[in-house]
Amino acid sequence: MQESELIAQLKDESTQSQAFSALIKKYQEQVYWLIRKMVLSHDDANDVLQNTFLHAWKGIKTFRGDAKFSTWLYRIAVNETFTFLANAELKNANNMTDLEDIMVQNLASDEYFEGDELQIKFQKAILSLPPKQRMVFNMKYFEDKKYEEMEEILGTSVGALKASYHHAVKKIESYVLMED
Repeated sequence: MQESELIAQLKDESTQSQAFSALIKKYQEQVYWLIRKMVLSHDDANDVLQNTFLHAWKGIKTFRGDAKFSTWLYRIAVNETFTFLANAELKNANNMTDLEDIMVQNLASDEYFEGDELQIKFQKAILSLPPKQRMVFNMKYFEDKKYEEMEEILGTSVGALKASYHHAVKKIESYVLMED
């Protein structure tokens, strides 16, 4: 079923629940990986994903259809991810261990992570980026999102997104070369 048909069914209360379930199935994996690349932990990513879909369900009546459902859902996921990261930073404020170190340790011990030392170094480099810059890098590098789509999701101009991605690549290159 096409997204437009599912959106039409979302407007009808008798088919709303079924249509929302279909949209969850359609976008669950994509949104999970967007979140997972930011929080690194499978369990944390599942928690944020659950919050994303809960928030979307509660706000489904406010979805006007001006943008694609996927764009709207991604925006919710981005906001939920940034909220999670900010809360994690606050919880960790009194701890001497850096949040990025904790996230990398969690990644390395995660049973679902199949990377080697080079992959961990790459993830450390990505974690060294500010959250929004990291999100831009992840969306462009891993998902090959177009800047125009990212503009809708993140509410940032294409020019600023291109600059952010360029700076992120340079920082990652520098980090990886420094670590060698």
